[in-house]
Amino acid sequence: MIEILAPGALATVQDPGRHGALGWGVGVSGAMDGMALAAGNILLGNAEDAAAIEMPVFPVRLRFDAAARFAVTGAHAALTLNGRTVMPWWALAAAAGDVLEIGAPEPGPWRASRAYLCVAGGIDVPAVLGSRSTQLRGAFGGHEGRPLRAGDRLPIGATALAGIDAGLIPPAQALPLEVDGIPAMRALPAAEHDRFTPAALDAFWNQPWKVTPQSDRYGFRLAGTALEPLAPMELRSHGIVPGVVQVPHGGQPIVQMRDAQPSGGYPKIATVIEADLWRLGQAPIGGRIRFLRTSWAEAVAALEEARGWLAEARRLVALRRLQEHGA
Repeated sequence: MIEILAPGALATVQDPGRHGALGWGVGVSGAMDGMALAAGNILLGNAEDAAAIEMPVFPVRLRFDAAARFAVTGAHAALTLNGRTVMPWWALAAAAGDVLEIGAPEPGPWRASRAYLCVAGGIDVPAVLGSRSTQLRGAFGGHEGRPLRAGDRLPIGATALAGIDAGLIPPAQALPLEVDGIPAMRALPAAEHDRFTPAALDAFWNQPWKVTPQSDRYGFRLAGTALEPLAPMELRSHGIVPGVVQVPHGGQPIVQMRDAQPSGGYPKIATVIEADLWRLGQAPIGGRIRFLRTSWAEAVAALEEARGWLAEARRLVALRRLQEHGA
């Protein structure tokens, strides 16, 4: 068991997501930074769908009721185990009674906003519609369908693999993508892209956008030059997915995120590609981002690059396990 001593705010249990239920009106949910979750599970020898704790507000304090192995990935947070500094992005061991504190993310080129506590065996809450992810709007999944509170106790799944002493270079450093020092996300033009004015399109693709405090797991509301259409648009509600950039009447774009509703009627100017959703998910409130126009072929290549990073991580961790344990 893990006991939550101080949860920060809006910490939730998340796995890779609830796929295949959009037709029933159930959103995807899942980790905002899927690369960080996958990396933590690789370090610990977990299944790909193992759940972890996603933390967007710090500090977070928790206690291990029994010996466990863990890794904290995502944001390069300041970590202490019983007051002793430990490394993020590293496979670590905790004894029964040990207290882990996850502090605020450190400044640097890898600046990110969310950290993930992964444990060997995964957070073993019941699966709902094939996923352990918390769906806050529907109040289901995760731990009682809600953010974690002080006093919550989370079970850990069983694992047979021995621990290793190994870490990974974060993908933000291994696969950097910036424009003029600003984190960038590649995007494809969407259905209503060409129904915006040339000035609006120039602003969308060539100016930075600020992530406003009205942003959350449902959507990132951005602030910048108002995006004007060539003519007023009224659309029927239709299917949308995480990454879709909608433009409401005020002209300030909204990027649908992991808890996005499965339908909406605002015009769509672009869609952030799947390979870069993890980058967007780590954008901090008040931070700035840029959009890079890309092609379908480039989007597919970017996804293969991300998958290649994960495949290499699995290879290196497996090699380390073989070196330490011979199996």
